[in-house]
Amino acid sequence: MLDPARSFDIIGDVHGCALTLERLLDALGYKRIGGVWRHPRRQALFLGDIVDRGPRIREALHIVHDMVEAGQAFCIMGNHEYNALGWVTPALPGSGKAHVREHTPRHARLIDETLTQFAQHPGDWHDFIQWFYQLPLFIDARRFRLVHACWDPRLIEPLRQQYPTGCIDEHFVQASAVSGSFASTVCNRLLRGTDMRLPDGLTLTGGDGLTRAFFRTKFWEEDPQTYGDIVFQPDALPDEVARTPLSHSQKNALLRYAEDEPLLFVGHYWRSGRPAPIRDNLACLDYSAVLYGKLAAYRLDDETRIDPHKFVWVDVDRPQASQ
Repeated sequence: MLDPARSFDIIGDVHGCALTLERLLDALGYKRIGGVWRHPRRQALFLGDIVDRGPRIREALHIVHDMVEAGQAFCIMGNHEYNALGWVTPALPGSGKAHVREHTPRHARLIDETLTQFAQHPGDWHDFIQWFYQLPLFIDARRFRLVHACWDPRLIEPLRQQYPTGCIDEHFVQASAVSGSFASTVCNRLLRGTDMRLPDGLTLTGGDGLTRAFFRTKFWEEDPQTYGDIVFQPDALPDEVARTPLSHSQKNALLRYAEDEPLLFVGHYWRSGRPAPIRDNLACLDYSAVLYGKLAAYRLDDETRIDPHKFVWVDVDRPQASQ
């Protein structure tokens, strides 16, 4: 678990960028000793999404796994680790599915790079799949919290009753394939965040090439008035959609992470620009490392408000990422 004697370096989505991760760890003062990246006074906390998309997924997993096993790091589950579990897990009998995550072309495209890189290492892949079950869906350290996409106490508290460590099991993953189930709601909300359907049957094709009928939404805005006030994703809404007023019921359905709650760190959202707080108690650390952005971290000591000067990152340029 977390080492209370240490300070922490919270690290955003790695997505198989192992060389970039090593550059970031080096910049943070970690040294590779006995094959493991170590720091005498600090512990790394990873926000999930170590797998998929990047050029060195297997190597990135070994770096993070070995740090966790040596007590030098902790890692929570991202939606891509959950997707991997769903890909290999048989669906419940009678569900009409072969696997929790159906092997559609769309799903296959997201995991293809991971499966390709592990094709000659099936034993490694089996071991990492088992290890994913040791990654909790959240960390609540009282003074600060970690979750991959969205903190929702209405789901986290009952989840904690069933799984006190936040680590789920195969039964929970299987149950998550049932639309509307508690397990499905938990995995979607904590690992993918909140969203809203686009009006009038509209769809948008994002920068990742996928077409969606929903857009990702903020879960902290106090008094939003329009769709544009709550959008939180790399792809902007069309102007006419952004100007559309939110209905009373839509406003009431929004989640609000209050300003007086503990510090919260998330990944997931593919941000761009210079890493900075969203609010005094909220930061996203996914700055699109695999899309030639930044691999970002936040150096957390004993502060109770997020300090804009404590973000650390390395830039990912195209020549290095394509080596």
